[in-house]
Amino acid sequence: MPVRYERPVSHSAYSSRRLALFSLLFFVVALVLHRFGSFETPQFLAVAAVAAAVTGVATLMALLGLSMLWRHGARGGAASAQAILVSLPILAATAWMAQDYSDSPPIYDVTTDLSRAPQWLEEIRVDQSWLGPRLPPGEADRLLQQASYPGLTGRRYEGGLDRVYAAARQVALDMGVRITMEKGGPSDDLRALPSGHPNEPAADAPDIVPVPEPRPGIDELLAAAQPQDAFIQGAHRTMLFGFRQDIVIRLHEEEETTLVDVRVAARYGRHDLGGGAALIAAYLKALDAALLGLAGG
Repeated sequence: MPVRYERPVSHSAYSSRRLALFSLLFFVVALVLHRFGSFETPQFLAVAAVAAAVTGVATLMALLGLSMLWRHGARGGAASAQAILVSLPILAATAWMAQDYSDSPPIYDVTTDLSRAPQWLEEIRVDQSWLGPRLPPGEADRLLQQASYPGLTGRRYEGGLDRVYAAARQVALDMGVRITMEKGGPSDDLRALPSGHPNEPAADAPDIVPVPEPRPGIDELLAAAQPQDAFIQGAHRTMLFGFRQDIVIRLHEEEETTLVDVRVAARYGRHDLGGGAALIAAYLKALDAALLGLAGG
């Protein structure tokens, strides 16, 4: 009677494939909702952590299936290989984020002016959920930024505020920044028509005679003559994961030059994974190209 050999079956190999497929689908749906929908970062990070943990278990089970194939000739080698291939995107994304976390300083707010950072026109306050509360950036954070990004400084351009403001605004739009507030730009300047201007409406006799007010002092006149800073505030999303970043651009006119400083803060968490400095560097590089020949360092 012939002996029929039956190969053992590695159940862990087939289970690893199912787990890996479920984890990948779970992660992709969360990523799409976070990048293009209303899924906020704390919820996305929680889902990503669960997906990474499940993927880790699936990978271990797939390796066990391959070991069973090698040692006992068990079925399931193809399922184990498929599980590892399906797990690669999540493993790569996890490794990428872990690398950025370890290589960048633990700060979430970055600016080109450490001594006088541009102020937000409207400070964004959101619920940090399980990420926990965070303190405003202090002196220690600025010193840590200076040590980590010593070349992150503002730009001075040989040109008036109007021209530099227009370029700064357009570059921000081209980089995907959604502008939410502006202040002090050319469109905000309200200039009164000179007396006798042909478009000036004729003034009727006032019903109430205005009461004369005292003339402003020299201090008030000097303060009014000082150039005002212009601000552009907006929101930005990172390309791949869609992490939200708030950005404010400050333009300060000094005689024939305009100084541009930028501040970027991650909207969630106490670590921006280096995204703030990367956004500022990319923005200033694009602005230099837009104002080629005007940069003064």
